Amino acid sequence: MKLINVLLLLVITGFSAQAQKYELGEVTKEELEEKKHATDPSAPAAILFSKGESYMAFAENKGFSLVTEVQVKIKIYTKEGYDWANKAVMYYYSENERESVDVSKAATYNLEGGAIKKTKLKSEGEFTEQVNKYWKRRKITMPDVKEGSIVEYKYTITSPFIHVMPDWKFQESIPVSHSEFTTRIPEYFVFNTNFRGYYAPKVTKKSASRSLNFTEKTRQDNRPTEITNSKIDYVEEAITYTLDKLPGMKNEKYTSNVDNYTASVEHEISLTRYPQEPVKTFSSSWEDVAKTIYKNEEFGSELKRTGYFEDDLKALLAGVTSPQDKTATIFNYVKSRMNWNEYYGYYCQDGIKKAYTTKVGNVAEINLMLTAMLRYAGLDANPVLVSTRSNKIALFPNRSAFNYVIAAVVIDNKMVLLDATSKSAVPNILPTRALNWMGRLIKDDGSSMAIDLMPQSLSKEVVNLMVNLDKEGKISGKARDQYFDQNAFTFREQFLCVSKESYLEQLEGRHKGLEIAEYKVTNDKDLSKPVVEEYDFKHNAVTDIIGDKMYINPMLFLTTAENPFKQEKREYPVDFVYPHQDKYMINIALPEGYVIESLPTSIALSMEENMGSFKYNIASSNPKQVQISAVMDINYATVPQDYYPTLKDFFQKVIEKQNEKIVLKKQ
Repeated sequence: MKLINVLLLLVITGFSAQAQKYELGEVTKEELEEKKHATDPSAPAAILFSKGESYMAFAENKGFSLVTEVQVKIKIYTKEGYDWANKAVMYYYSENERESVDVSKAATYNLEGGAIKKTKLKSEGEFTEQVNKYWKRRKITMPDVKEGSIVEYKYTITSPFIHVMPDWKFQESIPVSHSEFTTRIPEYFVFNTNFRGYYAPKVTKKSASRSLNFTEKTRQDNRPTEITNSKIDYVEEAITYTLDKLPGMKNEKYTSNVDNYTASVEHEISLTRYPQEPVKTFSSSWEDVAKTIYKNEEFGSELKRTGYFEDDLKALLAGVTSPQDKTATIFNYVKSRMNWNEYYGYYCQDGIKKAYTTKVGNVAEINLMLTAMLRYAGLDANPVLVSTRSNKIALFPNRSAFNYVIAAVVIDNKMVLLDATSKSAVPNILPTRALNWMGRLIKDDGSSMAIDLMPQSLSKEVVNLMVNLDKEGKISGKARDQYFDQNAFTFREQFLCVSKESYLEQLEGRHKGLEIAEYKVTNDKDLSKPVVEEYDFKHNAVTDIIGDKMYINPMLFLTTAENPFKQEKREYPVDFVYPHQDKYMINIALPEGYVIESLPTSIALSMEENMGSFKYNIASSNPKQVQISAVMDINYATVPQDYYPTLKDFFQKVIEKQNEKIVLKKQ
């Protein structure tokens, strides 16, 4: 009997596990009482389940539309997780074609007095924003959210774009207990499936018979209207992708867009095969995508407009003859005149002419304007389509793979990349947002070619410190920091956006205990030169005095304390954004009454495949001074995850060397 009972229990348990349903409205006290996530106690929230389903709905007068239903149930653990009680859904909305979003079954659950209290979403918690000319955003803010709450909602997107299946993310930055996505596709459509990330979903398939019903009305003279009903049978294939117990996808140090590596599924339309019609293929190349974009009137037609700037440009270019000078003059003119409204996109929103008049425009209006002016001046200039770092790297050719556009001009057989959306930009120095592998240049005839967007040369930062060390172990001195190329661009972008006081607070915050005085910066406006910042400083926490000995960090407050690479294994590349060199030259004047007992040894490290190197030299030219020189080179913007152990070991050795002490002994 015991054996029978055990077997029966196993059967019942197995059946209930297989039959487990994930439905909205089913909240338990146990779920509400849970204080921390079982496998990730630090998680501010967790997704208990997310379910999505995309299917084709047919209307006789409209044909097929794509309907996507999403249901989500979320547990909030801490105040840091409150943002997960809000949701925003983007959707396309124009005069000719539009999507719609409907929110339903939205509620917050709390445990009050031992009873479950349900608070439904009210109208004031739901609103719509106009993002730009073509996009809107439906937003909900859930009511009565507290630590311990559970929120749930359902939203439905109805779209006329039947060939554009939405992407589905199984994984999020917080743990996900269960996630599933189902597609129900009639036999008339064939989609290719693409997966991202390092978790393979379980895939189940099944087919069902469906019908399309039609009603036809005919009327002849002196006869009643005849109504004829007909139907077409077809097969619908349902595919469900499922993943369980997914960890939160942490956005760790030196990571680009974490969505590139997050578990997800994407669909690409391959072909359609309607009854009694020839098969139509959609699998396109990047050349096809670029040509389609170029033919759009809000891209190619806008690029050909010149009448709005001709008189201004003629006066501007009077006496300017060389291609280099023409490029610089036009580039600087567009940068100084135009102000970016921070909207991305490769299509013009209000048109280049209006943007030129108002001096405000989106990315396309500013950089297509720049391209048009360069062409008008007789230069070989073309637009380059870009996918920003926030837009992921496309798995297949499609128009949504791009969301940005820059300009390229050929001078002396060399290509120069330009982006006039930033006042700090210089030729071949692109904003970080645009440094995302490859772009696609489109020529006037519609042909295109891939363009490498990534910087190849090292962007340098050179730091000089002249330091006086006193008997109490306190230091004071002067610092000079020079920023070159991408480093200079980054400095200018950050420095110009805040007040001097706020910047100095940030600088002192990066180096705990540092006190700065007499700060000044030069070349922040002269883009042809490196930025230089100089300041006096004091610090009293870089030495230890034990007995008659003083122990000093040679790199002082610039010492790196811990390895940024902590994982045992990394499943995605290390992204440094651009190759760079950090160079430090430090001269320390020693206090009276102390002599050098020992100095750290010098070292030269290098990584395989010329990925990078570290050269560290320390010496004493006389008994009262120590000179330190440290140079770190990282030669690649991106390092594949296969080299992560090498990179981790290299950084560990660098940090250990930096933390070796100079030892002084009292005379």
